[in-house]
Amino acid sequence: MSSAKIESPLLEPFGGTAATGGLGLRDWIGTRGAYLAELAGLGLPVPRGFTITVDACRSIGKGKMPKALAAAIDVALNEIATELNRGFGQPKSPLFLSVRPSPVTPVMGTMEAILNIGLNDQTVEALAKSSNDPRFAYDCYCRLIQNYAHVVLGDDPSAFDDIVNLYKDEHGYVSDGQMKASDTRDLISRFKAQVESNGEAFPQDVTVQLHQAIAALVRSWQSPRAKTHRKMHGVAENSGLAIVVQVMVFGNLSDDSGVGAAASRLADTGEAMVSGDFLRHAQGTDRLGKLGKGVVVAELRQIAPGAYETLTQALSTAEKAFRDAIEVDYTVEQGALWLLDARPAPRSTAARLKLAVELANAGLISKNDALMRVDPMMLNQMLHATIDPAAKKDIMATGLPASPGAATGIIVFDPDEARKLAASGVAVILVRPETMPEDIKGLQIAEGVLTTRGGMTSHAAVIARGMGKPCVAGAGILRIDTSEETLTSPSMTLRKGEIITIDGSSGQVMRGEVATVKPTVSGDFATLLSWADGVRRMKVRANAETPQEARIARDFGAEGIGLCRTEHMFFEGDRIVAMREMILADRERDRRAALAKILPMLRADFVELFEIMAGRPVTLRLLDPPLHEFLPEAGGDIEAVAKALGTGVTTLRRRVAELSEKNPMLGHRGVRLLLTYPEITDMQARAIFEAAAEVTKTIGTAPIAEIMVPLVVSREEFDLVAGRITSVAREVEEETGTKLAYLVGTMIELPRAALRARDIAQSAEFFSFGTNDLTQTAFGISRDDSARFIGEYTSKGIFARDPFITLDVEGVGELIELAVERGRKARPGLHLGICGEHGGDPDSIDFCEKMGLDYVSCSPFRVPIARLAAAQAALRKT
Repeated sequence: MSSAKIESPLLEPFGGTAATGGLGLRDWIGTRGAYLAELAGLGLPVPRGFTITVDACRSIGKGKMPKALAAAIDVALNEIATELNRGFGQPKSPLFLSVRPSPVTPVMGTMEAILNIGLNDQTVEALAKSSNDPRFAYDCYCRLIQNYAHVVLGDDPSAFDDIVNLYKDEHGYVSDGQMKASDTRDLISRFKAQVESNGEAFPQDVTVQLHQAIAALVRSWQSPRAKTHRKMHGVAENSGLAIVVQVMVFGNLSDDSGVGAAASRLADTGEAMVSGDFLRHAQGTDRLGKLGKGVVVAELRQIAPGAYETLTQALSTAEKAFRDAIEVDYTVEQGALWLLDARPAPRSTAARLKLAVELANAGLISKNDALMRVDPMMLNQMLHATIDPAAKKDIMATGLPASPGAATGIIVFDPDEARKLAASGVAVILVRPETMPEDIKGLQIAEGVLTTRGGMTSHAAVIARGMGKPCVAGAGILRIDTSEETLTSPSMTLRKGEIITIDGSSGQVMRGEVATVKPTVSGDFATLLSWADGVRRMKVRANAETPQEARIARDFGAEGIGLCRTEHMFFEGDRIVAMREMILADRERDRRAALAKILPMLRADFVELFEIMAGRPVTLRLLDPPLHEFLPEAGGDIEAVAKALGTGVTTLRRRVAELSEKNPMLGHRGVRLLLTYPEITDMQARAIFEAAAEVTKTIGTAPIAEIMVPLVVSREEFDLVAGRITSVAREVEEETGTKLAYLVGTMIELPRAALRARDIAQSAEFFSFGTNDLTQTAFGISRDDSARFIGEYTSKGIFARDPFITLDVEGVGELIELAVERGRKARPGLHLGICGEHGGDPDSIDFCEKMGLDYVSCSPFRVPIARLAAAQAALRKT
């Protein structure tokens, strides 16, 4: 590839015997100009031309061509004319030009090219004579007049369409399929009259045509509309524009002429095969208006075999030179191929993986380069079902794309009913205003979940991602009527039992069944991840509670469990009954008796997790949520639960009222709950250690249990809970004769814990940053309610991104940095990880690498994403 130039000329020539620039000059001559220079430098067929540099275009101002630039253009045109033995504006052997934009950062659909510059009343006759087809020449002249009037003079193009309609028959076609030469010549006169009717005649001076066309593109680029369009696409408002001036080639000259676009590889699979389209007897933007009316590029072999062969060779040459799949715009003029633009070819994630692996295996790029070429978030498409692009969709609402994938099922509003229906083989979509921990049994069996409230890190979103289920959250335009059992949008009302499809990748909610495409994981996917594993420093764990989640995580390459939220194990069947008995008990003896019923169930759960993650660390968070979450809320539910527990409704109501909190997220939960009810700590610790001892004996591999005390803000409270854990461990070691390997640490999820990290680390053996709550408490924003206004903050630039999706480095990140520094000063070997939802976000993972964390933990279906992101973070750091 060519390197960037030191000097800054007004023009950069390309093609023929001219000097060439290259992609290193992209900021100077724009993307189109840079690619054309590279293609020409490779010896590929590119019409001669030059690029007016970004700075030169800025000097044009409000339409006035600087003398120095005008002189440079004259010199460049004379060189081209001499080389081609033609003359710009000469009545004999005239030279014709195209003017095309070359933005530094392209934005599709913002600017038009101006073709056929150099045609006037004299040169059109020379073109007619040389082509032996007056209609072709006159058609080109008409195109120029209309194009010039629209782009340069700002005239309404529909006025010219009205004139053309005068020549159409009753069927809407031009007589005999094409205008007669006399009609086309008459059309020229009408077009020129139309231009003049708006106050300015079409210029016969070809230099004026060229200068005004260049100035018009500059004006268009600087217009408020163009700036707004760039902002919408994330392109800087002041992004530079260069302009390509190039010798015309005519795709409308003959039947073996035309225009098209072709890529070096298939977009969906990445297979090395020429793909694209070709439209015969066409020019410029004809193809855009007639997509689907041309032929596939392979048929060019019959129409113009020489051009097809050249195109195939050109794409192969370009792919090797650019070390990337390439797409080109091309024109065939009387069987000869000419390349007019190039860019990286569009591709699916599967194609991107295949290309990266193949290029690395061929030695064209390094394995590290291959790793950096794949956006980790794109891997989501490889792990979940997606909506078939060809499927028809009846969209009733759009919410937040909270968990990727697509699913179809009947509407069910009640988690218990969802569980019963699913058990009988019915596919269900659980629809709730928002989900609560007790809804876990419905979430586990539903095909997907839809909520009308909540954000990207709401309960439904987090749990769905962990289970790999599609979730659309915060679809506030929908209304749920539980009494009527209806789901209503502004355009329709659906009832319980009707079918909907949700797309957790786009946030769309659709009526009826919509076709989906099942994911496929290719060998290239596994190959790339194996390369990532050889590069990354940080380990990748998964957040998992169930055996199914643990197995998925292990199969996706997780190196342990970084967060097991043990409270999710309390909501099943007899467990919730025993938990409620414990909550209702007034005496410690009775609470311990109730918890004793849960102990063997939890122990069995831990045994299974330890076996699945044999030899890998498993971080188990002790009970975290406040006790009211285990009790019913509605009146009818209270009566049913009271009856099941054999207690009075009044007693149960009183206990619910006693446990009710104004702000439970900051209330009696986590370590505070464990201090109040130490028997909970004792029971959970015993279940963990007994399971560890059993697995050590049965499989011969000692589990690595990491017990996490949640919501700690001081060393003193941590020590009290850790002391009980250690005491239970000693008891189990004596009872089983097994030496237990375990760590006791804490989750840093409150600002005070981060600030007091030096003190806490003197006792805690590991820190795991719970960035969900750390973000909530640092910002003072509820993650469940933030969806209502967070978009306004990001759109106004107050927040660069949603802090619940991508870690806030400036605020929350500084707290983490302080905790890392202070914690490791107190305990140099302190083990550090992150277990919030940010553990699966590539940008947040990049921050974790900079902080030197030992691991990240994320939802099972995000493990492959985290593996690649961690490798990329390590490469960037080096």
